[in-house]
Amino acid sequence: MSEPLFPTTVIGSLPRPMWVRELIEDRKAGRISEDDAGPHLDRAVESAIELQERAGIEEITDGEWRRESYVKLFAERVRGFKADLLPSGGLPYPAVVEPLEYYRPLALEELAYIRPRTERRVKVTLPAPFIIGWRMWHPEHSKKAYPTRELLMEACVPILRQEVEQLRDAGADTVQLDEPWLAVLVDPAYCRDYGIDNSRKEMDRAVELVNQVVDGIDGISTGMHLCHAHFDRKHGAEGAYDPIMPSLHSARVDMVSLEYATPVAGGVDSLANFPDSVRLGFGCVDHCDRNVETPAAIIARVEEAMRHVDRSRIALHPDCGFAPSVQNPMDLDEAYLKLKAMAEAAVQLRDKYG
Repeated sequence: MSEPLFPTTVIGSLPRPMWVRELIEDRKAGRISEDDAGPHLDRAVESAIELQERAGIEEITDGEWRRESYVKLFAERVRGFKADLLPSGGLPYPAVVEPLEYYRPLALEELAYIRPRTERRVKVTLPAPFIIGWRMWHPEHSKKAYPTRELLMEACVPILRQEVEQLRDAGADTVQLDEPWLAVLVDPAYCRDYGIDNSRKEMDRAVELVNQVVDGIDGISTGMHLCHAHFDRKHGAEGAYDPIMPSLHSARVDMVSLEYATPVAGGVDSLANFPDSVRLGFGCVDHCDRNVETPAAIIARVEEAMRHVDRSRIALHPDCGFAPSVQNPMDLDEAYLKLKAMAEAAVQLRDKYG
């Protein structure tokens, strides 16, 4: 059966109910073991699956409800990191302190639970090498293990490749590499804050590292997601995507997902330079805006994108995950209503353009 026009998906995370947030924090603090937390999270994930199916989403995730954050997952499942060494604006991050050792799967257990519980397409998300290097390398703590940030990034590639192959073999339909740092590089202020004086070089590096993860792996759809970073409904960067479009032309994934509903992305005109070689994951719902979009408003956004990208190449999703970390306070009912409106918009778009 061929995929419909304007297929709908999620980026990854859904807002976690308070009890799930507390459970993950208790697990991290050692107040409950991972084995004891697992059955509670199993039941929570059942509701995350049901929420997405009821909303009408065609490709779903487990909401990332087992994770503290989308990127810290790597440090939890790969040896070589020490927790909470880096302050990172009040949300402490691990730092790499020893050579990496891939000793247990990153997301295979998540997939093993969700795969037999839905007939819909299943997406699994993984952090990309570039974001891992920028988030979890520190000149003081990490230099003994990896003298440069770039060496850590390169060490992540074979680990992620192995994970993608295992996910494919276990029945995942899509694997998405999350690379928000590629998008925040469009903001000159962000680059200044982090001492980046050649943003184009870094953009090319981010794309090439993702390519190295997915090159030659068949039998699974691959994607890369970019965003301007957000916490508590506020973006960490802003700027149109024009500066990164040349780098995206080198991407060898099946889909590149971008956020376009948020005003900080500067509108859809940057899609005039979107590469022909990949599909567009079109962010058409603003996860940071408390107002729930109507299907008509979403359709209008999609039709703007269609001025630049053929409708056969467009998939619909929210701008980003609703809560990429357990600490990110978002509203679950609001997310459900936004997903439902997006699915309804997709149905109307198919009726109009199918």
